Formats: sequence, C-alpha cells, structure tokens
Amino acid sequence: MGKLTQEERALLTSVERGEWQSVKNLKQERARYQGYARATLKKDRRINIRLSAKDLEALQTLALEEGIPYQTLIASILHKYVSGSLMERDRRAVGQE
Repeated sequence: MGKLTQEERALLTSVERGEWQSVKNLKQERARYQGYARATLKKDRRINIRLSAKDLEALQTLALEEGIPYQTLIASILHKYVSGSLMERDRRAVGQE
C-alpha cells in the first residue's frame, strides 16, 4: 500500500477498530441517498447575491478545505438551511482545535 494521507490513515484506523457497521437494507438506503443527491444537485435556477469580501474569502477557504467549489458549498449550505438540517457550530472553537 502506498503512502496514505492523514485522512486516509484516520479512516483505516477507524475501520480496524471496528467502528464501522454494515448498513441494513443497503439497496433501499442507497436509493434514498441517491434521491437526496439528485434533489441537491439539480440546479435549474440562477441567482446573484452580494457578499462581503471577508465572507466570500471565508467561504472560499472552507470550500478549499473540503475540496469542493465554493459555489457548491454555498448551494449546500442554503439547501441544508431550507431543509432544516443545518447544524450551527461555534466557529471560534473550530479555529482553536
């Protein structure tokens, strides 16, 4: 096995500890999440918004850390907000980890 990234090593360690469990009704769960993905990824409207430079830079930084385009991150945040699944967290604590 080649060199693993830190994230890959953490996942491997987690699997080796037995922290992962098989999903019951895999076909049904896969179909459910594919439906979520289709609904989330279907983009049939365009909007224009103005953001402060500071907020846009913060969003771009977060998107870079997640490895996704910043527009995708913004769309995901908005989707989570309107669907009621957005979880608020204390950003100050994140920077102190």
